[in-house]
Amino acid sequence: MNKTIRHASVFALLLVLGLLLRATWVQFYEGQALADDNDNRRNAIATYSRPLGDIVVAGKAVTGSARTKGDLAYKRAYKDGELYAAVTGYASQAYAPTQLEGVYADLLNGTDNRLTTMMDTVTGRRADPGDVVTTIDPAVQKAGYAALDGKKGGAVAIDPKTGKILAMVSTPSYDPGQLTDANTAGSAWIRLTKDPDKPLTNRAMRQPLPPGSTFKLVVAAAALEDGLYSDVDQRTTSPEPYIMPGTSRPLPNESASAPCENASIRVALQYSCNNVFGKLAVDLGQDKVRAMAEKFGFNDEKLDVPARAYTSVYPSKMDKAQTALSGIGQFDVTATPLQMAMVSATMANGGELVAPHVVSQLTDADGDVLKDFGRDAGSQRIVSARTAEQLRSAMETVVRDGTGRNALIDGVTVGGKTGTAQHGENNSGTPYAWFTSYGKSDATGKEVAVAVMVEQSNAARGEVSGNGLAAPVARAMMKAALK
Repeated sequence: MNKTIRHASVFALLLVLGLLLRATWVQFYEGQALADDNDNRRNAIATYSRPLGDIVVAGKAVTGSARTKGDLAYKRAYKDGELYAAVTGYASQAYAPTQLEGVYADLLNGTDNRLTTMMDTVTGRRADPGDVVTTIDPAVQKAGYAALDGKKGGAVAIDPKTGKILAMVSTPSYDPGQLTDANTAGSAWIRLTKDPDKPLTNRAMRQPLPPGSTFKLVVAAAALEDGLYSDVDQRTTSPEPYIMPGTSRPLPNESASAPCENASIRVALQYSCNNVFGKLAVDLGQDKVRAMAEKFGFNDEKLDVPARAYTSVYPSKMDKAQTALSGIGQFDVTATPLQMAMVSATMANGGELVAPHVVSQLTDADGDVLKDFGRDAGSQRIVSARTAEQLRSAMETVVRDGTGRNALIDGVTVGGKTGTAQHGENNSGTPYAWFTSYGKSDATGKEVAVAVMVEQSNAARGEVSGNGLAAPVARAMMKAALK
């Protein structure tokens, strides 16, 4: 064989080897990637070729599947869709799923590996879908939804002992069923996304806003844990007016007649004294306040319940005047109702925070448990039992004798903290009304923690308050939970 033929043969062999390698790569790597691509129509056809698994509330499915006439044989259906939208999210033939529908899409469509049997592996058959069993109490969910009455707002109720989320409400809501059908979802999506009230936004856990005076509980916890003050009845060094450091600007109190000068933490919470908590934040320093806030969950970018909550923020790199404002839940401090419910749940549970979760169990098609979240829920000590007891006592004073009287319930020990958060240029916007609380049945000892935020209402600006707008919602939810 001459040299030219030999070189040509080697070159041809290399080409064949290259083609074989490329074919192997496409078949075993890119082929799988293409098969898994969300834009692959075959995936949608397979997903909706049969009914999906269900999301379950109190033993009853709040989801279902409806037969269609297209190549996508089934579409998702919802029962009481607007009531549970903040929990379920939506599963759509046209858009990516959200909330529990998104987190557990594989379980609900049968592709989760935990569902696959040996026979499924051999035959290539898709496994029967599983179900998601939630912790939601329908009575508490309905109470919160009815009490918010369509106002822009959110509410969360937590069992402090177990971390179970008993209610997650966001209003105004939407019907997830509007987004399930690929043929009609587009027009519904345009309408919902253009709605100025943003019904698709989960205000319970995905829209952090200034928490106002509810954040004073975090500052009080930091002051007691640090030893700056020994108990909630020790008088503080808090001049009235309090001039914020580096400025000539006083930090005003809501009521000029309130006994806020050198007030104890109990009295300062009772009358929501800004001068006391602004100065506490400055005296502690922003680093200590931030450390306490982060123990409660602020600045946690991976708070999953199991859907990802938006991060509640306690800022850094503030000057002393800004630190004073942060002490009353203003400046760049933001929180979700979920976050503030976690604060109250910690106080109710003796200073320990059990990881909040909205899913109780994952089950297969036969009802066998694949994962039990009640067993896996971890807990963390946030403050000492004594600090929690002290702050519970002060929160009960707020409800009994202070700014939170609208949360009183016969036969229930209720503690809480109101908040009215200013926002907008020169505080020109309608304030946000907040209330974070806990209730304990005097008869049964059963407990619940609730946080409520009302973002906007038809009330006049001067009538907006945590006690007036948010506390009644919390009261309704606590009553439902403690029956």
